Amino acid sequence: MKYTSILFTGPDQIAVDQVENDFLPLGDHDVLVQTHYSLISAGTELACLSGVEAWFGFPGTPGYASIGEVVDVGAQVTAVAPGDIVYGMGGHRQYQLFDTSNPRALCVKAPAGMDLAQAVFTRMICVAFTALRISNIELGDYVAVTGLGLVGNFATQLAGLQGGRVIGLDLDEKRVSLAQVCGIPHALVLDPATVEADVAAITGDSGVTTLIEATGNPRALPPALPLVGRYGEVILLGTPRGAYETNLTEVLSHVHLDGLGNLTFKGAHEWRYPVPRDPFVKHSILRNAELALDLIRTGDLVVTPLHTHTLKPEQAEQAYNGLKNKKDEYIGVVFDWTGVAPTI
Repeated sequence: MKYTSILFTGPDQIAVDQVENDFLPLGDHDVLVQTHYSLISAGTELACLSGVEAWFGFPGTPGYASIGEVVDVGAQVTAVAPGDIVYGMGGHRQYQLFDTSNPRALCVKAPAGMDLAQAVFTRMICVAFTALRISNIELGDYVAVTGLGLVGNFATQLAGLQGGRVIGLDLDEKRVSLAQVCGIPHALVLDPATVEADVAAITGDSGVTTLIEATGNPRALPPALPLVGRYGEVILLGTPRGAYETNLTEVLSHVHLDGLGNLTFKGAHEWRYPVPRDPFVKHSILRNAELALDLIRTGDLVVTPLHTHTLKPEQAEQAYNGLKNKKDEYIGVVFDWTGVAPTI
């Protein structure tokens, strides 16, 4: 069968074309889905587009967040049926094939009546969830999050739902304003000259008990360490990319020395948890996805202000250029596939 797909054909080269894939006949555990919406994960996809991610090969279809309607299912599939709306880790393509026997596959039925263009943000919420799952955040703790893009904003909202008194920090005024609209009470423009005093004023000079670093920029971490109080934790949520040289002794001193904090560092990569439920592991990506969909449905997680653009697949170049060059405008970018004619 042929279908429309966004393709990265080489470094900084974007195309929208018809591709062919042998989806049919379906295997016993396969679910074929016609995509309605897909969401760009800016950090990962821009890195793929630039050619720095060795695992992504050219030409290739980017993306790992989609929602759409089930077209057909294999003989052994019982969890979903044709006509159901499902969320999964699908790419920017007109059709998705999920092999539900694959332990890394995700195909979750969405609650009825959801705004599907918002439901697809489940992907970034699941990434943010990991920071909360490994944290020691308790009711009344102060939590700071550096970086208020999609993942950082959702991590801040989730920390608030978990009982933390949250402080969102970003260099960009637009993202700080969006965080305030999302209900984050202490959303501040990060000024290196005043941030320690700003956070001290909020925490009563005690510092935060948890710092979630969501930018992935290694330069952002060292100056944020003094914000953490003694015996606090630092959670590395954003994926670090790019070279950075600094005095590592200064960083390690915050980890080791009692006078500087005696901090604990934790890695929060999403794939530390299994995708399906596991009787020996409390958390799973499936469970996080189901919770995220419900939190969107109920409005407990605010998505609308972060959904800045809905574009057609043929506007892919505009989408990626915007995310790269206009970061304060392009934050949550969704591709709308509903107008693409079926090609099966």
